[in-house]
Amino acid sequence: MLLRRPYWYLRHGETDWNAQGLSQGRTDVPLNATGREQAIAAGERLARHWRDGVRPMTCIVASPLERALNTARAAQAAIRDASGVELPLSVDPELEEVCFGVMEGEPMGDWYDPWIEGEYLPEGCETFAGLTERAARAVTRALEHAGPEGLPLIVAHGALFRALRAAMGLPINVRLANAVPLYVSPEGEGWSLKAYAN
Repeated sequence: MLLRRPYWYLRHGETDWNAQGLSQGRTDVPLNATGREQAIAAGERLARHWRDGVRPMTCIVASPLERALNTARAAQAAIRDASGVELPLSVDPELEEVCFGVMEGEPMGDWYDPWIEGEYLPEGCETFAGLTERAARAVTRALEHAGPEGLPLIVAHGALFRALRAAMGLPINVRLANAVPLYVSPEGEGWSLKAYAN
């Protein structure tokens, strides 16, 4: 389902709803001041890879939602300023966060685990299985578009990365921090995730 090739993943910076523990979904909540700072810092960390010998990304593919797209733009600018490399940035609508329906704006609560397990579906909510198929399709498309030697940076969302974890056969319900770059690569029969938090 998911092409077995390396990619970078970056969840968007913090929003006020993140800070309040509220479910965002498709609601287009903007980055807050902390989130904007996190996005710039993530780009600066990623720019080091041109100097440190770690295989750097070749393009950026982002969700169209403001919090992700502005994180991608801030990271793109920080990478350019630190390394002189201007990465092409494109948008893929299939990288949008899951639609949580009536739960958007509500606290993350007891409903979340049953939703992942397929035992509960809030009104108007996308299924986790549907999200997993969509997320894997979008990342595979980014990898194919980048070419055999390409390495995309995917800038998207937390629940979408849980779906990618499912597609990679990893434990699913693990929270991904805001704006901490991850290098994701096949390893043996599984996958390796390496966070670049500093």
